[in-house]
Amino acid sequence: MKSILVTGSNGYIGRHVLPVLAKAGAQVVAVDRTIDESADADVRVAADIFDGDANILEAIGFVPDACLHLAWRNGFDHNDPSHMNDLSAHFSFLMDLAQAGVKQVAAMGSMHEVGYWEGAITSETPCNPQSLYGIAKNALRESLSVELPKLGTILQWIRGYYIYGDDENAQSIFGKLLRAAKEGNTSFPFTSGKNKYDFLPIDELARQIAAVVMQDEVTGIINCCSGNPVSLADQVEEFIRLHDLDIALEYGVFPDRPYDSPGVWGDATSINAILSALSK
Repeated sequence: MKSILVTGSNGYIGRHVLPVLAKAGAQVVAVDRTIDESADADVRVAADIFDGDANILEAIGFVPDACLHLAWRNGFDHNDPSHMNDLSAHFSFLMDLAQAGVKQVAAMGSMHEVGYWEGAITSETPCNPQSLYGIAKNALRESLSVELPKLGTILQWIRGYYIYGDDENAQSIFGKLLRAAKEGNTSFPFTSGKNKYDFLPIDELARQIAAVVMQDEVTGIINCCSGNPVSLADQVEEFIRLHDLDIALEYGVFPDRPYDSPGVWGDATSINAILSALSK
């Protein structure tokens, strides 16, 4: 049984990953500031990983085989100062685990590390992040890539794209649409909607993340994605239709963000190989 410490276990992604890991036979250690006692986990720890005095390994009584690091504050506010303020705490926490004997770190990254890019993003795509969120994620990846190998710990950098599903609990455009419709709004201010992105349902993302951390042969940057670009307008209009929302998009009210490209998506080669190997 592989033991996996999951930070941010009560977050938007974490809540979906825990049951997939449990079903896969992992011993799951759920860590978050607040813990859902009904969560699919063998051990639950309420702790602030940014508190240098919080000794999580002492609390659980053993050193897990791997850490799946999902914890991150204000992920939907790309220029919140917390991204930079928390950077050293993320690094210190993961390095402390590696020094204690954790041999596998799988950390959640983002396509926003890359910055402006047109086309498929691979593990070799150069990074030039254009937001504090992207800068912090990229800096954490680069620093861990340098330091973890010195301790014999492998790094899997799980690069995420555009997520939807479980939208009532999300701060994405899909969650905002649901809340606007519930409040009785019949129009929703929108961008041009022309940009094409890689959209992935949260349940599929959870399946891909669990597959990554349950193995240790494929390492480095791993895109968890569909590999298929879809325009934002098409995805949102389809969402409105599927949920039968009485609301219309007001195109062009907001400008497109300058650091978003006309079309960007993930190269799914590595994740497809992982999923294929696990299915055999």
